[in-house]
Amino acid sequence: MLAIVVAGFVGFLAGQFLGLLLESVGVALTHYPGGLSALGRAPNPPWWSSALGFLGIWTGFAAAIVYAHLEGRLRPLPHQWVPHASDALYVVVGVAMQFIVDLLYRPFHFKSLNHPVNHLFKATHGPGFVAIAIMTTLIAPVFEEWLFRGVIFRAIAEGSNGVSKKTAVVLGVVISAVLFGAAHGELVQFAGLVLLGVVLAILLQRTQRLVPSYLAHASFNATALVAVIAQRAGH
Repeated sequence: MLAIVVAGFVGFLAGQFLGLLLESVGVALTHYPGGLSALGRAPNPPWWSSALGFLGIWTGFAAAIVYAHLEGRLRPLPHQWVPHASDALYVVVGVAMQFIVDLLYRPFHFKSLNHPVNHLFKATHGPGFVAIAIMTTLIAPVFEEWLFRGVIFRAIAEGSNGVSKKTAVVLGVVISAVLFGAAHGELVQFAGLVLLGVVLAILLQRTQRLVPSYLAHASFNATALVAVIAQRAGH
C-alpha cells in the first residue's frame, strides 16, 4: 500500500519535471520572449505552455498507474470504465458540487478564487481555447480519477492493515482527497478541492467503477469553463 502511494507521489514529481522540460522545448521553438523564467512568471501563459505542462503531468500519472497495477499488484476494478445509462446522474452531481463549493466560499469574498481558471484561459482564444477546454474537462479527469481514486484511494482502503475495513475506507477517502487537493497547488481552492475529492472517492466506493467519479469530475470542471465563456460573452 505504502509503495503505491509513494509511487503516486514520485509520478507527480516526475510529471512536473517532464512538463517543465516540455515547456522549455516550447520556449525554444516559439522563441518566447524572456525564456523559460519569463514564462514561469507570466500571469496568463500561452495555451501551448499549459498543454505541454498537462502532457508532462499526465505522463507521470500514467507511470504511477502502471506501476500500481504491475508492480504493486493492485487489480483493476472489473468494468471500471464501462458506462451505464444511469450514469448521467453523476453529471448532475458534478454541477451541483461546483455550486456547493462556490456557495461555501462566498462568505469569505476571496478575490483569487477564480485564479486557476483565469490563469489557463484568460490569454487563450480560438483553437488554443478549445484545446485547453478539452484537456481540462475531458482528459484531465481521466488521469486524476484513475490515479487518486482508482489507485491511491483503493490502495489505502484495500491495503491498510491493523484497522477495520470501515476505518481503512475512511482513511482512503481522506488521504486521497487531501493529496488530490494538494496536487493542484492552489492554496485558496484547497478546501473546495478536498471536499470534491471526498465526494469522488465515495462515488468510487459505492459504485466500484471509475465512470461515475469521472463524470462528476468532468462536469465540475465543465461548469467552471461555462462560467468563463459566459463572462467573456458578457464583455
